[in-house]
Amino acid sequence: MTANQTAAAPRASRRPAREALLEAAARRFYAYGLTGTGIDTITAEAGVAKKSLYNNFASKADLVTAYLYARHEEWLGLYRVRLDKAATPQDRVLAVFDAYADHADLAYEHGFRGCGLLNAAAELPAGDPGRAVVRHHKEEVEALLAEHLTELLPDPAVKAAPLAMHLAFLLEGSMVRAGLEGDDHCVLEARRIAASLIGAL
Repeated sequence: MTANQTAAAPRASRRPAREALLEAAARRFYAYGLTGTGIDTITAEAGVAKKSLYNNFASKADLVTAYLYARHEEWLGLYRVRLDKAATPQDRVLAVFDAYADHADLAYEHGFRGCGLLNAAAELPAGDPGRAVVRHHKEEVEALLAEHLTELLPDPAVKAAPLAMHLAFLLEGSMVRAGLEGDDHCVLEARRIAASLIGAL
């Protein structure tokens, strides 16, 4: 190995600063909240200089928005894994619930605290761009439920949207309660209720 190769190896193994900052922010924001987490804490955990944060994000608010988008994509990844295994329309509806339970079961450093998106939205003022990200996520979840319900219902144009809203409210309520309990039991109970509802269609 040449001297140049030796010098290049440590740089190649290091994560990009943006990735390190997002991962550190995700851990801290979820565990301690947005207002309870300062920039210095994030940069120290990420192992980067504060200048690196502002080279990658315009502000803390910009970092928060990026975190919310990343959490949305994380959930979509879990949902797609479940969807790939779903064999029937009923399974596809329940895949949405399963992905929520899977999100609850991730290895959180300081325990499961409920939906990270709703937790963040509760700290943000009305009109904040971050709240629009959270709303988009929740609307997409409801749209996915409606999409799968159209495969089940005899008159989907009339019934799919209200039933999707019903199931979305069931899911979100269970997630809030699960955050208080600290585990996925409430989400799994909501899944059982949803399975009973759609099984009767």
